[in-house]
Amino acid sequence: MVVSNVIEEDHRPWGYYQVYADEPDHKVKRIVVYPGKRLSLQRHQRRAEHWYIMCGEAIVTRDDEEIPVVAAQSIDIPRGATHRIGNPGTEDMAFIEVQTGDYFGEDDIERLEDDFGRT
Repeated sequence: MVVSNVIEEDHRPWGYYQVYADEPDHKVKRIVVYPGKRLSLQRHQRRAEHWYIMCGEAIVTRDDEEIPVVAAQSIDIPRGATHRIGNPGTEDMAFIEVQTGDYFGEDDIERLEDDFGRT
């Protein structure tokens, strides 16, 4: 028998995410980005993020850096850093995001640029 630990799932134009933990001091998501897609360029005032790439390849923008990251590698996004992740590959890319801070609501996303008109 398969038991799902997903407590929330949301589909977006770039892929989807599943929430596995939502606690007062952390939130854990599995995020899948479709080939050729990327999330918005954004920043957060109340949380930092740690991204662990599960499969595929990614290009991470962190402030003024463009950083290639592949499966079994990770990267930290400090609170207040401008960031985005994209999938330059031909297969889905998946990563685990661990958020730490004092607030994890979607309204802590300040979108600076977006391929889907959500700024």
